[in-house]
Amino acid sequence: MLEVTVMPLGPLDTNCYVVHSKSEAVVIDPGGEAGEILSFLAAEKKSLVAILNTHLHFDHIQGNADLVAATGLAVMASEKDGFLLETELGGGGMMGFPRTPAFSFTPLQEGELTLLGVNCRVLATPGHSPGSLSFYFQDLGAVFVGDLLFYRSVGRTDFPGSSEQELLRSVRSKIFTLPQETVVYPGHGPETTVGQEKLNNPFFTEFIR
Repeated sequence: MLEVTVMPLGPLDTNCYVVHSKSEAVVIDPGGEAGEILSFLAAEKKSLVAILNTHLHFDHIQGNADLVAATGLAVMASEKDGFLLETELGGGGMMGFPRTPAFSFTPLQEGELTLLGVNCRVLATPGHSPGSLSFYFQDLGAVFVGDLLFYRSVGRTDFPGSSEQELLRSVRSKIFTLPQETVVYPGHGPETTVGQEKLNNPFFTEFIR
């Protein structure tokens, strides 16, 4: 039985998600210092088996380096976002925000992973960034979408490499095709469901009856 623990971390309260079984855990988007994550894992006696990034904007990756140092694991993210680490958008430092501690990552593409003993479908969902990924755990009935889709909204598309057209296409073709009851866990703000966003999100009025 998988569970999800949400930890708003970092200067923008980015939702870090710890998906965990009885003894293992996966961390998605550690957006702040890793101390809270590591304390949780130690207290719950769970072994971290993967570090996943939906995209490489600074507010989603601040804890990567510390988690790598503590566990020896490799971060997994799309290589299409690699260029962002050379900019303030990924490397941090703009407007007084913290710099991103350096880390390397293993390129991840659309396809299937086995994590926590179940299937995780990696979905290429560009738009907010060129390499934005979403992680769909069918057994959990949940998809982790980063800043692609929010409760009644969508992610920003005014950043380098962003595209509103691609973002809307990604939501329609990759997220809205999932079962209606699928829980959508976004990078900021409250969770929602596929069905609720199809019916109520103002960016997708074609689904409203």
